[in-house]
Amino acid sequence: MSIVMSISPPPPSASSSSSSSSPLASPPTPSSVPSPASLPVRTIPGSYGWPLIGSIPDRLDYFWFQGPETFFKKRLDKYKSTVFRTNIPPSFPFFFNVNPQVIAVLDCKSFSHMFDMDLVEKKNVLVGDFMPSVKFTGDIRVGAYLDPSEPQHSKVKNFAMDILKQSSKTWCQELMSSLSTLWDTIEADLSNNSSASILFPLQQFIFTFLTKCLIGADPSISPEIATSGYAMLDRWLALQLLPTVKIGILQPLEEIFLHSFAYPFFLVSGDYRKLYEFVEQNGKEVLQRGKTEFGLSKEESIHNLLFVLGFNAFGGFSVHLPSLINTIASDTSGLQQRIVQEVRSNGGSTLSFDSVREMDLVQSVVYETLRLNPPVPLQFARARKDFKISSHDSAYEIKKGELLCGYQPLVMKDPKIFSEPESFKPDRFKDNKELLNYLYWSNGPQTGSPSESNKQCAAKDYVTLTACLFVAYLFRRYDSITGSSTSITAVEKAKK
Repeated sequence: MSIVMSISPPPPSASSSSSSSSPLASPPTPSSVPSPASLPVRTIPGSYGWPLIGSIPDRLDYFWFQGPETFFKKRLDKYKSTVFRTNIPPSFPFFFNVNPQVIAVLDCKSFSHMFDMDLVEKKNVLVGDFMPSVKFTGDIRVGAYLDPSEPQHSKVKNFAMDILKQSSKTWCQELMSSLSTLWDTIEADLSNNSSASILFPLQQFIFTFLTKCLIGADPSISPEIATSGYAMLDRWLALQLLPTVKIGILQPLEEIFLHSFAYPFFLVSGDYRKLYEFVEQNGKEVLQRGKTEFGLSKEESIHNLLFVLGFNAFGGFSVHLPSLINTIASDTSGLQQRIVQEVRSNGGSTLSFDSVREMDLVQSVVYETLRLNPPVPLQFARARKDFKISSHDSAYEIKKGELLCGYQPLVMKDPKIFSEPESFKPDRFKDNKELLNYLYWSNGPQTGSPSESNKQCAAKDYVTLTACLFVAYLFRRYDSITGSSTSITAVEKAKK
């Protein structure tokens, strides 16, 4: 999940029952990008094929015959290189204005260059050369599409920084309250059924909690928003991303109906208008700060708020939390018992950002889940100038304007960095914290410091500590849970 914004120094500390210390205290300095000077220079292997039609075989492989991970793996094996040229959908014949040509970077060393703002730019490359219509964001290019060199970027990031700073005062309190409601709902469902679906209750929890924290408004003010707000965001997100993602439905139906054109905004304009009006009416305090302190118009503030809420935060947590639940609920190695012991022996009686910092195993489990299942699988950056990029064994010449593409699920399985890279190892980051230098889920290393001069997820520490609080709450409430990313089949209440 990438909440594309920066944050100022941490606010005063507080407890989860009243307030909580900021999760962003003194982040370490990121490791520097390695120099390619001592490596042999190699021509980038791979081909884009014939003009226009050359991208069609790659598109069919990516969406139909192979799927994204196999697509990249097969080309990595074919070229014997973690850096190569290929095409990424969407592309001809349905998207004439999108250039699918990319340079794939699939190891930690080459991937790290994508976060050096002296070498690359991030203007309009959130999802590659394809960009959804700005009508989805009120005809405004929101912060996620801005490069740090653009003057508007600082305004938006400083505004977003302030949102996080203000929300930290109630973050833990609102999280605990919403978690209680979530698991009460699941328990009630389990009392009448053999399993309880978790997807919709989880999304409802995420939406309610984030709306309270980021907008400063309780969705229950509006019955329609309270009931359907998360579904409105789902539809809004889906229409923007459908041309770029593999869904897995029967082919060729997916190709014909999902990947052949960009969906128009009018299909969700009613939903978006209702969300806009909710923020306009109930988020007056945060909107006023946007105007008086950061020089943003009301419209700019609302559209950026909705993007942060819907695309970055809600969208990211909706991917990460199910994978975290699946990792823990399906485990049969005794991990749950170890987590129970840690969360009940550390952190005192009240859960807070500070308390989960004492839980090394819980943190390592969250990091390892992010390594294997990064919420945003693809990262893009465009070369700001000519430069040389280095993998572990070679250097390659990159020309200004060329688009770099990193597929994180493979990058995070770099065997030169991670031992047994395909395996889930819950103690991986507990035993070797240096590996955090190579955990890039947040559009930068976990040891990096978000700022307005880069595009790293400024809420990266909020995300990881919120996930830790999620796990800690779960195993202070239960001795064990059984299930998957989509349903819970059993819970055993904690013995008093």
